[in-house]
Amino acid sequence: MDPTAPVPSGPEGPHPPLSAEERAEYARLRKAASVRHRRLHYAGASVLLLLALLLSPLAVVSAWVDDTITDTDRYVQTVAPLADEPAVQNAVNDKLTARVVANVDVKAITEALGRALQQADAPPLVVEKSQALEGPLKSALTSAVHAVVAKVVASDQFDTVWTEANRRAQAAVVNVLTGEGSSAVAAKGDTIVLDLGTLTDQLKQRLTDAGFEKASAIPEVDKQIPLLKVDKLDKAQDAMRLLNVVGVWLPVVALALAALAIWCAPAHRVWLMATAIGVGVMMGVLLVALAVARRIYLDSVPPETLPPDAAAVIYDTLVRFLRESARTLIVVAVITLLAAYLYGPGRGARVVRTEARRATGAGGRHLQRLGVRTGSTGRWLAGHGAWTTGVVIGAGALTLLLWNHPTPAVVAVVFGIVVLVLVLLGVLAAAPGDGAPHGAQPGRPTRGG
Repeated sequence: MDPTAPVPSGPEGPHPPLSAEERAEYARLRKAASVRHRRLHYAGASVLLLLALLLSPLAVVSAWVDDTITDTDRYVQTVAPLADEPAVQNAVNDKLTARVVANVDVKAITEALGRALQQADAPPLVVEKSQALEGPLKSALTSAVHAVVAKVVASDQFDTVWTEANRRAQAAVVNVLTGEGSSAVAAKGDTIVLDLGTLTDQLKQRLTDAGFEKASAIPEVDKQIPLLKVDKLDKAQDAMRLLNVVGVWLPVVALALAALAIWCAPAHRVWLMATAIGVGVMMGVLLVALAVARRIYLDSVPPETLPPDAAAVIYDTLVRFLRESARTLIVVAVITLLAAYLYGPGRGARVVRTEARRATGAGGRHLQRLGVRTGSTGRWLAGHGAWTTGVVIGAGALTLLLWNHPTPAVVAVVFGIVVLVLVLLGVLAAAPGDGAPHGAQPGRPTRGG
C-alpha cells in the first residue's frame, strides 16, 4: 500500500491500514473462498455430466425410435433390404408353401383314387397300395408348390409387395408397441406378424397358371408371416410408451446437460475431453447391449416360428441405423477428444502444433517463390488465426448437425475437409509477400525486433 495514499474513511472515521497478520488472514480467507467456489463448480459440473452420460444411450435409442420406428418412410427404408435377403425369402417360401399344401386335402385325393380303382375292378392289392401314395403325392405337391412360390418371391413383384405390406403394417406395429388402437392386425399373442395378403393372392394365380387348376379353389390361406416374437410384449410396450413421450426432447436434454457441464467446469477443455471420453464409452456400452439383446432375442424365437438365420437378419436389419448412430457418435467423440488435446498445453500437442506451423510456413514460402502473394488477405488471416480456426471448426460441427443421418464415413469426410481448410488457411496466412514473418501483425515489432 502506498503510504502517501489517503486513508479510506467510513462513517465512523478513517480506517487504519491492515497489519501484516490481517493481510495474511485476508489472503487465507480469499483463497479458501476460491477453493470452495471451484469445488462447487466441479461438483455441479460432475453431476450435470453424469446425468448427460447416463441419458446418452437412452437418448440415442429415443431418437432412433422416433426417427425409424414411428416414421413410415424411414421404417420402410429400414426393412426394404429384407426382401432380398435369402434367409427371409426362404422363410417366406417355406411358410407359404406349407400353408398352401395344408389347404389341399391329399388324403381325400388318395381315398377318391382308391374308390375309383375299386369301382374299376382293380386288383385288391392295387387298391390297397393306392393309399400309400399319400406321402409321395404330398411330397411331390410340396416340391411343385415350393418351386412356384420361389419364383414369386424371387420376382420384382415381391419387392413391391414387401414394401407395401410393411408400409401398411407399420402403423399396426406402432399400435402394438404403444398399446394404442387395435393390435389384431399386427400381433398374435406375443408375436408381431406381417400381412402378405396380396402376395398369396398372386401365388394362387401363379399356381393356377402353372397347371394346378384346383389352386383357385383352395380356401383362404393364412396371409400373416411372423416378423418378431417378443416374450414380454407388455414390458416392450411400457418402454415404447416412455420413449414415445420423451421423443426428440431427450437427445436435446442430454446435449444441453453436457454443454452446461462443460460451461460450469473451471477447466473447459479438460471437461470437453472428459465428455468425449464418456460419450464414447457409453456408446460402446450401447453397442454391447444391442449385441446382448440380439442373443436374447434369437434364443427366445422358436425355430418353428422363424428360422434362426431369418430372425438374425431381421434383427440386424431393424437395428442397423441404431448401431450406425452409436458408431457415428464414437467417431465424433474420438475427433473431439483429439482436437481438445491438440489445443492443450501437453508436450505432444505442442510438438504437433509446432510441426503444423512449420509445414504451413514452408508451404507459404513456396507459394511466394512461385510468385503467389496473398497480401492483405494473408496478413489478416495471420492476425486472426484463432478466429478463423473457430469459424471453420464451427462450420464443420454445424454441417454434421444439419446432415440427415450422418454415418461414420460422413464424419470422417467432414473432419478431413475441416483439416484441409485449416491447412489451406495456414498456407495463405504464411504468404503475404511483404517479408513479415508468419503470424506477425503489420505495424508491430516481432519478438527480438
